[in-house]
Amino acid sequence: MKFTETKLKGAFIIELDQLKDERGFFARSWCKKEMEDHGLNANVVQSNVSYNIEKGTLRGLHYQKDPYQETKLVRCTRGALYDVIIDLRKDSPTYMEWIGVELTAENYKMLYVPQDFGHGFITLEDQTEATYQVTQFYTPGAEGGIRWDDPAFNIEWPISPKVVSDKDQSHPDYQENVTI
Repeated sequence: MKFTETKLKGAFIIELDQLKDERGFFARSWCKKEMEDHGLNANVVQSNVSYNIEKGTLRGLHYQKDPYQETKLVRCTRGALYDVIIDLRKDSPTYMEWIGVELTAENYKMLYVPQDFGHGFITLEDQTEATYQVTQFYTPGAEGGIRWDDPAFNIEWPISPKVVSDKDQSHPDYQENVTI
C-alpha cells in the first residue's frame, strides 16, 4: 500500500500497490502491520457499508464524541463519491480546515480519517457504495454533526446535493466551543 499524508496531519490517502499481470491485478487493501508502521490506528472492530441509490446523495458530516471517537478507513467499492473530512482537533494547526478526495471503484483509493475529524460524502454516480472500517463500536447518543453547507467551513462540493436526510440537514452551525 502507498501512504500519502494530506495537508491535514494524520489523514492519509492510501492507494493499492497493484501487482498486475494478464489476469488483472492482486493487491493488499488492509494490513495491520503497515498501518501501525505508519503510526496509524489499526484496531478495526467493525466494518460498515453505505449504499446510495441516487447521484447527489449527501451523507454527513458526522463525528463521534469522546470517549467514542472513531478512526475510519473509507473506500468506494461501487460508483464514485467525493469524500470530505474536517479537522476538529482544537490543538491542531489545521483546525477547521477540510479536504475533499474523489474515491471511485476504479481508482481504488482509500481515505484514512483520524478520530476527531468530521466526515461526510456526496455520491457522484447512481448506485454508489462505500465501505468503512472503524476502530470503535458505534455508540448511539455519542454522535455529532456538522451541516454540509455550514459557512464556518465553506466546503466546495463538486455537485449540489439532491438527497440529504432531515437529520443531516438540521445540524446547527458549528460552534468552536463544541466538545468532541
